[in-house]
Amino acid sequence: MAQSGNSGNPFAESSEFDNPFQDPAVTQHRPSPQYATLDVYNPFENREASAAAATAELLKRQEELNRKAEELDRRERELRHAALGGSATRQNNWPPLPSFCPVQPCFFQDISMEIPQEFQKTVSTMYYLWMCSTLALLLNFLACLASFCVTPISSGSSFGLSILWALLFTPCSFVCWYRPMYKAFRSDSSFNFFVFFFIFFVQDVIYVLAAIGIPSSGFSGWISALMVLKINTVVAVLMLLVALFFTGIAVLGIVMLKRIHSLYRRTGASFQKAQQEFAAGVFSNPAVRTAAANAAAGAANNAFRAP
Repeated sequence: MAQSGNSGNPFAESSEFDNPFQDPAVTQHRPSPQYATLDVYNPFENREASAAAATAELLKRQEELNRKAEELDRRERELRHAALGGSATRQNNWPPLPSFCPVQPCFFQDISMEIPQEFQKTVSTMYYLWMCSTLALLLNFLACLASFCVTPISSGSSFGLSILWALLFTPCSFVCWYRPMYKAFRSDSSFNFFVFFFIFFVQDVIYVLAAIGIPSSGFSGWISALMVLKINTVVAVLMLLVALFFTGIAVLGIVMLKRIHSLYRRTGASFQKAQQEFAAGVFSNPAVRTAAANAAAGAANNAFRAP
């Protein structure tokens, strides 16, 4: 039988356009490996991810709200105690001394309760700076003691002064600049800010001089350590460590002084407010009022007795 011109398979590939499934209009819509097929397509995948992200954001906000609520509760309790006279019965907790010690704590300190949250990090940093300065004075005493053991003739005065600086600066720095800074941030006191700036600046200048280490000054600074290096290497290394410690404290003190000054300017404090606070504090003091009343009474009596 004669075969016709057409083959038995109507979709035989006689040319690239004879097969309708090879038409470019069809092939360009075939699924490619780059796209997910119906077997792996999950229409709820994006919704689940969005729900998880929203839940995490809600939990984060809830934790933040809880922290703020706790802080407000602490503030409210503190104000209630102050209004009821609780500050008079509040027990001091610093320095933390054991109960059997005859000396009791002299101050009450609670940064998380008394200091606003935005200033707590700054106050904590200054507290750690005071602790580091105390440790530096103790190490300075040990370094001067070691230097005195090596060179007793030339290091006797430095050893004696190192004892004096440790006993003097440790309590005075806490009372004279740390507590004013603490009270300034606690009650937004312009007067305490000014006291802190003046005394802490003097303190930082002293630590700069301590880092320099002038001979016979009572500080194991760079100059004193280099002079002992020719005599005893071990003692010189200890003095160099103390000098490095003093240098770090002085640099950190300058940085914190600038930071606190910028915070002070943002709080709206001023010299006029400091004067008003000082005047109000002086005239509210019972001893000052009693002395003023006695002076006025004495002046009046003298005026009446005069001929």
